[in-house]
Amino acid sequence: MAITLHQLTDLAAQGFDDIIDARAPAEYAEDHLPGAISLPVLDDAERARVGTIYKQVSPFSARKIGGALVAQNVARHLQGPLADKPGGWRPLVYCWRGGQRSGSFATILSQIGWRVETLAGGYKAWRGLVVKALYDDPLPAPVVLLDGNTGTAKTELLGLLAARGVQVIDLEGLAHHRGSLFGQRGAQPGQRGFEGRLALALAGLDPRRPVVIEAESAKVGQCRLPPRLWRAMVAAPRLEIRAPVAARATYLARTYADLTADPARLVATIDLLRPLHAASRIEEWQAMAATGAFVPLAEALITAHYDPRYSRHRARTTAPATTFDTDDLTPPHLAALADRLAATLRDMPLTGTHHDPD
Repeated sequence: MAITLHQLTDLAAQGFDDIIDARAPAEYAEDHLPGAISLPVLDDAERARVGTIYKQVSPFSARKIGGALVAQNVARHLQGPLADKPGGWRPLVYCWRGGQRSGSFATILSQIGWRVETLAGGYKAWRGLVVKALYDDPLPAPVVLLDGNTGTAKTELLGLLAARGVQVIDLEGLAHHRGSLFGQRGAQPGQRGFEGRLALALAGLDPRRPVVIEAESAKVGQCRLPPRLWRAMVAAPRLEIRAPVAARATYLARTYADLTADPARLVATIDLLRPLHAASRIEEWQAMAATGAFVPLAEALITAHYDPRYSRHRARTTAPATTFDTDDLTPPHLAALADRLAATLRDMPLTGTHHDPD
């Protein structure tokens, strides 16, 4: 049996025990349905081989060889990851278009007695819903921007606001990147993977309440924001956090502990700033990093690099701002600041804040 998804939230509502991606590993790595596990019926090399036979020999020969490979791979999955699945297990299996690969896998699983279903249109249908949500549909809720210069704890405040029942989207969390040259957190999702995460986050919004999004550039690391969302962010009303440079530098040194624990990596990252600053300044910053002077280094980066860039970026927007000043960015003061922000959001009129300009 094949199910049809009409909107992104339909998938979770189906309540499958597991979602199986039957495509090749490279396809899965590029993007996949949320929560899906990779159990390919053809690996990358096998898929390429069958495709070549299909084009150069005949479709019949390709199907015969492909069928044998699929049977071998499904047998390995049954003896491995699926060996302990109970009789009432209910999986969803999908491939690229919901055709032969998922159909073959599902047929074997159903013959065993499991209540297996396939996805009509496969991954391609899911991707179509993602593209529609991000590039065609209006944004589902009014956007409010959480703004502030580097080191004003915006990402941490997003989490505190969420804990207070405020509707938020953490773009840096979705992109697995802190949004700056120093913000790498390991491998980022591909563009399609990022868009899938973002589309799901948007789909879960309550249109009667604003959604708070941290001010970002048009890219978070290597992940590009959809133009519709980016335009809404530029036009959205802003809640701007202001704090002294010293407090921000102390906060950054604490927050970027992964970098300060690896001075060599920090020195190498600073080296990437050479096109933007004089060699003497770069060498001074690298010396601070190498000797563990992390708070003075953060102050220098804020003053000479980040604040001027923020000022130029902010000059491009005329969106109104409500400012929130704090002299302290330690946890107790951030909790109090989050309370102030949440109270302001509760009283904020929504008329005119749902920007979706074309």
